[in-house]
Amino acid sequence: MLDQNSELWDIFTIKEEYSPAKLDKHQRFNYANSKNKNAFEPVVSEFLVSDGLKVEYPDNKRFAVCLTHDIDDIYPPSSHILSSFLYCLKTLDYNSFKPQIAWKIKGKEHSPYLNFSEIMDIEKKYGARSSFYFITAKEDPVRFRYDIEEIGHELGNILDNGCEVGVHGGYYTYNSPESMKEEKARLESTLGKKVIGYRNHYLRFKAPDTWELLAKAGFKYDSTLGYDDMIGFRNGMCHPFKPYNLDKNEAIDILELPLVIMDGALFSYAKSLDEAFEYSKRLIDTVEKYNGVITLLWHNGPFSWPIRKNWKLLYEKILKYCYDKNAWMTSGEEIYNWWTNESKVQFYPS
Repeated sequence: MLDQNSELWDIFTIKEEYSPAKLDKHQRFNYANSKNKNAFEPVVSEFLVSDGLKVEYPDNKRFAVCLTHDIDDIYPPSSHILSSFLYCLKTLDYNSFKPQIAWKIKGKEHSPYLNFSEIMDIEKKYGARSSFYFITAKEDPVRFRYDIEEIGHELGNILDNGCEVGVHGGYYTYNSPESMKEEKARLESTLGKKVIGYRNHYLRFKAPDTWELLAKAGFKYDSTLGYDDMIGFRNGMCHPFKPYNLDKNEAIDILELPLVIMDGALFSYAKSLDEAFEYSKRLIDTVEKYNGVITLLWHNGPFSWPIRKNWKLLYEKILKYCYDKNAWMTSGEEIYNWWTNESKVQFYPS
């Protein structure tokens, strides 16, 4: 069993993160400071599969792709507008710049970052659904983000298209039980239904505290566990899992959908669009090999931000690649519902 393999058990439980020697400026544990330098290999999932883990997916799909979007902004901030202007000036692409400024005259409802329908239309071409995580926090160290109540109709449209709306916890929320409950309640009030999914802003996370607080706040799954400075498998898992609290010596009642590829981390690691696609294919092929789930995070901004057009292009290339592999591409909510049905996930220890 896994807990009898001390090396893999320490990786799975992220033991090294309980008392980290160094954190970054956002108080995050980074890949750069990890002893586990094997991020491209899901060593724990590999062990579990070899020991009898069997997973089934709808329509006999071999693996699943969890598509997610963190909605950091719904109006282009000044820094984005300036970078768009300079980029479009350099490339003589003036038409791409017009939407970045026109909404200030036409009205907020014309913001190019209210692009959820565009994102869903791209996904529909490949039979995919996704999760959209919205900020409802009142505090942010960088800038005011948005009032969720202003876009209730946008949230309704996301639900009408079969996609999920979840909470994108504020910068300070990962360590605040009060904020978790307040932000969840605010989104549910605007949405008119319960929400179950969560990912924290800036991927801020503290082990095992954040998991414990999320469970107590009523969330059913989290998808924060990924690196800001690296792609790959943070705790050796390419399957959803119940986290384990080493302090209490017990499992935590929440499902983690580990984040494998975040757009910004990918393009920081790769030097070109082609290289980014190659890394993505390598990770996708690995997850397929172990019948796992690969979680992707693409922010909504790059779909309408001229300077990030390659990010949008890559997202569709990845969708097509997974579609051609007959992957199940869906939301975190659907993955959670499927995974918690015990008849779909079986374990036969060897």
